[in-house]
Amino acid sequence: MTHGPGHERRVRVTVTGRVQGVWYRAWTREEARDLGLDGWVRNCSDGSVEAVLAGSRDDVDTMLGLLKQGPPLAVVETVAWEPFTGEVASGFAQRNTF
Repeated sequence: MTHGPGHERRVRVTVTGRVQGVWYRAWTREEARDLGLDGWVRNCSDGSVEAVLAGSRDDVDTMLGLLKQGPPLAVVETVAWEPFTGEVASGFAQRNTF
């Protein structure tokens, strides 16, 4: 399911804690795809994970809640988000480290 340019909500998220090397990106990609979200996720050189989520308000809110838990090996310290106004392609991608 794709939402196209009429996304109800788009946010940029930064997650800190033990979130690299614990399958956080792949887990995020799968959870986001299950919710029908568009966007992407990538590791950052400072050890955080960054993501852009786009979709219905309810689905984005659900994903923000999931990001606070993370996959079993992750230890999430913070999940900070802000509105995102950039373009978001259809589908959900796992990107290379930035």
